[in-house]
Amino acid sequence: MRVGVIGLGNMGEGVARNLLKSGREVVVWNRSSAAVDALVDAGALKACDPAEAFQTEVVFSMLSQDDVIEEVVVGSGALQKAAAGATHVNLSTVSLAFADRMEALHQERGLSYVAAPVLGRPDVAAAGQLNVLCAGEPSGVARATPLLELFAKQVWPLGDRASNANVVKLACNFALASMIETLGEAGALVDGYGVEPERLYEIMTGTLFAAPAYKTYSGLIAERKFSPAGFKLPLGLKDVRLALAAGEASQTPLPIASVLRDAFIEAIAQGDQDKDWSALAAGAFRRAGRPLD
Repeated sequence: MRVGVIGLGNMGEGVARNLLKSGREVVVWNRSSAAVDALVDAGALKACDPAEAFQTEVVFSMLSQDDVIEEVVVGSGALQKAAAGATHVNLSTVSLAFADRMEALHQERGLSYVAAPVLGRPDVAAAGQLNVLCAGEPSGVARATPLLELFAKQVWPLGDRASNANVVKLACNFALASMIETLGEAGALVDGYGVEPERLYEIMTGTLFAAPAYKTYSGLIAERKFSPAGFKLPLGLKDVRLALAAGEASQTPLPIASVLRDAFIEAIAQGDQDKDWSALAAGAFRRAGRPLD
């Protein structure tokens, strides 16, 4: 089976390398050539444009946001030139309206569209241990699942409507952002009384919140390890905005998401736009007059 991968950033590269390890023929495309060259050295085939990557049975895309996917997949003509009966698996976090539109565009052309946004950071992608949220046209999901399992710890099926996977991903990222902000505020509180935030995080992750996400992010905050970014702050802001839009569309109030949106905007205004989104927590210390930097 020939497999295409479009988008070789922090996450896409890990996906492509795990597909290569399976012995499959992997065709890769990326805007910057350095990432492509590195994968070619590992055994991948270079696509000259996105349309060439779509000349495969299954093509994965891992691009940053709706307008970029629109440009690369639709605007470039790649979708119109896709191999007959191909399955497109979109690993990105996108708006629900965009997911519905992409699903319809694929159906018009006799193609399968599968939404498969992932939970995990770049190191998890490289290790092939992502959690994948998967929804879409059943035959496409069936075709994609064995490939998803090559870089997934678990694949979570979420039905026939592609946007189901996207709303679950938005809910998860909203909860993660809430956790990061809470860790920052809780750390700033104990810091104001002379207790090291690191000690608080050690207690929290050893008792009440002994979960991987809490351990990962409390460690990043305690160590001020905000660079290099695994997931940049502006992408966190994007996802919170998408969650708010999804809430508005379904008449679901998300008051905490509104607070998070402003906290992200504040962090970016303070010059943290190139930092990991865990730097959102630094805003709580900054507002308390005890910045982490």
